[in-house]
Amino acid sequence: QVQLVESGGGLVQAGGSLRLSCAASGRTFRDYAMGWFRQAPGKEREFVASISRSGGNTYYADSVKGRFTISRDNAKTMVYLQMSSLNSEDTAVYYCAASRSAGIWTVPPRYDYWGQGTQVTVSS
Repeated sequence: QVQLVESGGGLVQAGGSLRLSCAASGRTFRDYAMGWFRQAPGKEREFVASISRSGGNTYYADSVKGRFTISRDNAKTMVYLQMSSLNSEDTAVYYCAASRSAGIWTVPPRYDYWGQGTQVTVSS
């Protein structure tokens, strides 16, 4: 089992940057593909980015491609989301998720464990 705790959210001006972190418990962190999702008020949870077990493969939603970067440190059992050129449409609660399945996944049902989320608010 994996427990996930996100941090790094906050209020930022449009055009600014934030780095989200997700701390994972458990010694088998490297056995999980990881992903970031977000959910804005009144909207469904949407895929943001994912990274393979080794970190060698990543995938991004079109809306964040070129602005966000996902990375992981298996030794520290951490996954990160570096966000830049933020705009108001990026305002949401951001969730870290872990998948026992090998590969890169973009849909919530593929993920087995979820954090409680961290709020990101971009002011214009």
